[in-house]
Amino acid sequence: MRKSFVVSMLTVGVLLGGCQAVNTTSGGAVGVQRQQYMFSMLSTDEVNKMYAQSYQQTLGEASSKGVLDKSSNDAKRVQAIAKRLIAQAPQFRPDAAQWNWEVNVIKSDELNANCGPGGKIIVYTGLIDQLQLTDAEIAAVVGHEIAHALREHSREAMSKAYGVEMARQGAGAIFGLGQDSMAMADTVVNYAMTLPNSRSNENEADLIGLELSARAGYDPNAAITLWNKMSKASEGAPPEFMSTHPASSSRIASLQAAIPKVMPLYQAAKK
Repeated sequence: MRKSFVVSMLTVGVLLGGCQAVNTTSGGAVGVQRQQYMFSMLSTDEVNKMYAQSYQQTLGEASSKGVLDKSSNDAKRVQAIAKRLIAQAPQFRPDAAQWNWEVNVIKSDELNANCGPGGKIIVYTGLIDQLQLTDAEIAAVVGHEIAHALREHSREAMSKAYGVEMARQGAGAIFGLGQDSMAMADTVVNYAMTLPNSRSNENEADLIGLELSARAGYDPNAAITLWNKMSKASEGAPPEFMSTHPASSSRIASLQAAIPKVMPLYQAAKK
């Protein structure tokens, strides 16, 4: 009993010591200021490299199937819109200007899009075509995804998953972590990256994405019409996007409340 208590306290102590309190982005006009806790042994670069490998594998599979879209109107639209959004990313974190951004479109009926760690963007044509998205609505969804990457929500989720795994394995796992960090990463990365986003993470992505779109010259009101379309699409079989980006009854209200904060940025960008 006493030995178990000592090991548990040691585990807690090392976990707490291994966490860093950070704020990955500036607050912007929308005022995102939540402090985040990241596992210090899981660096931004490490997560970016892990995701880059997965991203290249996805592109390779799409290319082999002939569905990697480089030339359609959808692909050209996404590339042009993403370029404008990416140019605004350093407003929230200057180091994003040095990220190796990639933007790709995959031909699929899937209603989905994502931007992984380090700026790896994929948009599926089903999202654009089935929902008949305007350029501003595409900007809203891609801006939302970019915001997840800027805030390192995947690394944050992985940090939490590390904590759970380490607590489960006990203190012995902690002391071996230096050699086995990548092995443990493999056990948590899929879990962490496929979980539904928390309400706070979703709200942050909504707000930062809204500001990115406005700064890039896209009408922020498109975020409202986008989520109305998403909600309607989820009435049947929920699209893949909704499995990791759950709808919230307060989402549209929060966006509507934030639009006046970013409207001057949109108006300035349109001049």
